[in-house]
Amino acid sequence: MNESSHKARFILASQYFLYFGVMGAFLPYFNLYCYKLGFTSFQIGSLSASRSIVMIISPLVMGALADRFQTRKAIYLSCHFFSVAIWCFYFFTSNFWAMLIITVCYTVFYSPIISFLEAFTIDILGIRKKSYGSIRVWGTIAFIVTVFMLGKVLDIYPIKIILLFILIGSGIQAAFAYKIPEVKSSNNKPFSHEAISLLKKKEVIIFLASAFLMLVSHGMYYGFFSIHLETLGYDRTFTGVAWGLASTAEVLVMVNSSRIFRRFSINTVIIFAFTMAVLRWLTLSLAISPAIILISQAFHAFTYAAFHISSILYIDSMTSDETKTLGQAVNNAVTYGLGLMVGFFLSGWLYEKAGSQVVFALSSLIALVGGIIFILFTNGLVNKVLDKKNFI
Repeated sequence: MNESSHKARFILASQYFLYFGVMGAFLPYFNLYCYKLGFTSFQIGSLSASRSIVMIISPLVMGALADRFQTRKAIYLSCHFFSVAIWCFYFFTSNFWAMLIITVCYTVFYSPIISFLEAFTIDILGIRKKSYGSIRVWGTIAFIVTVFMLGKVLDIYPIKIILLFILIGSGIQAAFAYKIPEVKSSNNKPFSHEAISLLKKKEVIIFLASAFLMLVSHGMYYGFFSIHLETLGYDRTFTGVAWGLASTAEVLVMVNSSRIFRRFSINTVIIFAFTMAVLRWLTLSLAISPAIILISQAFHAFTYAAFHISSILYIDSMTSDETKTLGQAVNNAVTYGLGLMVGFFLSGWLYEKAGSQVVFALSSLIALVGGIIFILFTNGLVNKVLDKKNFI
């Protein structure tokens, strides 16, 4: 590997590190900051819902523009700097309606960053794209470090300090983003034709449907796992250990992604991830033993890490050079946008009526349906059955 390749990998790793370091401050603590401002649960939920809606739409629009006009880096940089500028407005208001407007505008520019970064990474890695996990792992490390570090910091300083932390982290990431090499398509096929072809591909539609269900099941986990442990009587130290174990398992898979995908096909890893998701959520719905719960957390290595890497590689294999950014944007919008949003809403509604054990049992069923859809259609079993039926 030459010096330029090492430099490119360092820049990409730094982008993931800074991006997820910021997310490690935003996800656990921003809603808590809003709560400390005196916002009602409905207002906090409205802010979260507005983010979710924009996260579905904005990456698709930005990704399509980037591929259509071959301006991925320019739009990537613009998203960084506009989001940093808009974030500054949070320092000057505690009014709900003002913060709602800021949140929508901020998310328009911040939400596409990750799908652009995924597209850059896969393109720059080229023939080494199966080592994607060894770069993405720096994001997980940053998230873990930030969550634990800020937990200690917020015991000393007021929670508003997260606004400064996020501003500084985002600003540094924007500065480093200048160093990302631009990768331009060598083909000149019409973008609209390639985009329509991508979105009409049976393999893409089936995968996105399956991946959507996988992330719906994870939405239930992210929303109610900590609450589930508390209802079982576990203290917050155990809850922290459980989350930490999941993240550690995730790191192990990402570091070894190149080895895994040299040995197993992408489809095989996806099917295995669905199998482990079914077992994981079913275990959580039934288990009360701390040892079994912790073992189920180790499955995060497969249900999240292995599945995430597989999804990036799978979508990349389905896209032409003209639609690389759009492909990753569609994947993120359908899964981490729409899938998690539905998972959060569905679990919130069901938890009130039936409790966390039923929530996780339903998660297991949803993951099972997603896995069955993927297996049946990708292996052509449905077509074979239909052909046999027509023959008869």
